[in-house]
Amino acid sequence: MSGTIKQIKLNRSVQDAMQTTANNRAVLIGIGAIALAPILIPAVAKIGKPLLKAAVKGTLSFYEKSQIALSEAGEVLRDVVAESKAELTAEMQSRLLNGKE
Repeated sequence: MSGTIKQIKLNRSVQDAMQTTANNRAVLIGIGAIALAPILIPAVAKIGKPLLKAAVKGTLSFYEKSQIALSEAGEVLRDVVAESKAELTAEMQSRLLNGKE
């Protein structure tokens, strides 16, 4: 066999070994997770529930404050539009009365 063919076979062997090691590691992690699940799930639930409730409370508070701010901004915008319309109407009436169009 030439040196290049030996190198290719060696590379494939190394890649196969690395893939096998990665697969074995994944299987061991999966087995460990399954074995620890009965212990970890209740512990995570105890810690996670208060964190989740705090996040929901914060989100609701933000939502309510956002609604108030948007409502106020909408009111300001409606006022500006109404004032602009009134000014435009007054300008148009003034032009008509003065004979300017």
